[in-house]
Amino acid sequence: MNSFSIRRAKTSDVKSIRTLVRPLAEERVLLEKEAVAYYENLQEFIVAEDSEGNIIGCGGLHVIWEDIAEVRTLATDARWRGHGVGHRLLQKLLVEARELGVSRVFCLTFEVDFFTRNGFSVMAEQSAVDPEVYSELLRSTDEGVAEFLDLARVKPNTLGNTRMIVNF
Repeated sequence: MNSFSIRRAKTSDVKSIRTLVRPLAEERVLLEKEAVAYYENLQEFIVAEDSEGNIIGCGGLHVIWEDIAEVRTLATDARWRGHGVGHRLLQKLLVEARELGVSRVFCLTFEVDFFTRNGFSVMAEQSAVDPEVYSELLRSTDEGVAEFLDLARVKPNTLGNTRMIVNF
């Protein structure tokens, strides 16, 4: 495999990101999003690009509270899996989380082994926030927040995946 680099996503990357995510959504590994959702949240995304300029991976970091963020849409082109793309993307997102002052990052995933190798552990069933913060987070309309709180209304959207978290 050729080398690759990590950079901030640009508007011109959205089509490639959607192309990358589509087969994973068809396999019900990731949720497919409308193009507008990627444009609205583009500043949260980074991409991996091969030496020819092709997008071979992506991921986003979405802050949901003072000390909590979510890794979203972490995906790697099938031909590049096992070559460190996902690991480097995730490590870059965790660095960004620390720089933002976040001390905990969670994800919803079927790739439990991958995230475990990267320091994550399965979240306990009890709420990961105190009752006051929980009440504030309940006001959010963001689906990621609802997934973090493990609310019943999002269970069909989580596809049966595992909630995992890492603390710094």
